[in-house]
Amino acid sequence: MEITGSAQHEAWQARVLPPVEQLRPDLWSIPVPIPHNPLRYVSVYAFAVPGGLGLVDTGWNSEISWTALTSGLAGIGADVTDVRGVLVTHLHADHLGLAGRVRAESGAWIAMHPADAAVVEAMNGQDGIAATTAEVDFLVGLGADRSDAVSDVGSPESMEHFLSMAIPDRLLEHGDLAGFDGWQLRAVHTPGHTPGHLCFSEERTGLFFAGDHVLPRISPNISTGVRGEADPLRSYLQSLGGVRDLAPSEVLPAHEWRFTGLADRADQLLAHHEQRLAELLDAVRAHPDSTPWQLAAHLTWSRPWSSYERRMRIFAVTETDAHLRLLASRGLVRTDGGAVPTWTAAAR
Repeated sequence: MEITGSAQHEAWQARVLPPVEQLRPDLWSIPVPIPHNPLRYVSVYAFAVPGGLGLVDTGWNSEISWTALTSGLAGIGADVTDVRGVLVTHLHADHLGLAGRVRAESGAWIAMHPADAAVVEAMNGQDGIAATTAEVDFLVGLGADRSDAVSDVGSPESMEHFLSMAIPDRLLEHGDLAGFDGWQLRAVHTPGHTPGHLCFSEERTGLFFAGDHVLPRISPNISTGVRGEADPLRSYLQSLGGVRDLAPSEVLPAHEWRFTGLADRADQLLAHHEQRLAELLDAVRAHPDSTPWQLAAHLTWSRPWSSYERRMRIFAVTETDAHLRLLASRGLVRTDGGAVPTWTAAAR
């Protein structure tokens, strides 16, 4: 791997927002901050099309984020009203959040994969109480005490922020071209982080817009969930294998910094998950008949497990559950099948 987004990398180390950058004569990156999130910002990519701009992702739906996006566009001599279409890599709020506002201001269309579009439509049909109840019940099913689950999920009011995101106007399947004149942006379906995660391979320049699928420093969160896949980690590892040998000229991720060496980074991520699976299998053997909630406490995390709470703890437990499901599909662990399943190593 080689860092090509040196200004992004330097800004990350300095814990400041990176600058708006012109990457090609017709392509720019615009950092849009994510309030109260350790990822700090999402890189929105703006590219020139006849009569306006296209965007890859939009940023979190907040005034701070909107100001950063519109100021960034102004800095390249454009306006949000110039946007003709938005490609959304996946349904998470730091990517899809501002798409509806961009569409309202510009009349732009929004495109995403049908699998993520279906999740957004289902979420938009719920109220905050129903959504929080469903997530609490899911976590209880992973072994959480109900009081802990209620505390970690938070209030129905906090959930409502995620229940009114933009439904796309267009759907893109694997292999479809995005429909921007002058660009050959081909959709690459890479499920795992979400069921409908899309990358975009630009066949004219060799650029690879990676979304959250391949990040240069961290592994994206691969979790089970109320509306997630049955075996998301299996999907993710298969998706990594599917893009490993594309050999793009540069990888443009949604977070952190640009880089080259996609195959090397994919291999690192594959190795990371195999190590994690081995660590979890050891934990299951040492603590048989345990729930995912219990097993997460026996794994190595970036900080002491006792400091994990709220969304960080939810992500950790649901990641553990995703790894357990892959171990089960490999025949290495088994569940008792109870209302709150516990896990044990399979007989050797």
